[in-house]
Amino acid sequence: MAEKLRIKQVRSIIGRPARQKRTMEALGLRRINHTREVVATPQVLGMIESVKHLISVEEI
Repeated sequence: MAEKLRIKQVRSIIGRPARQKRTMEALGLRRINHTREVVATPQVLGMIESVKHLISVEEI
């Protein structure tokens, strides 16, 4: 079974560049404390790396 990650938005996207806002939207995070479970594909890991200062990540 594929490895899954739980990502949680911990900081606001207000005042962030549009690219980071679009990345957060692509990850499915809309507001602070919103949590999603995603499969750890290379594409998702790249998105997580680009907004790692706004989210927290844990393995499931």
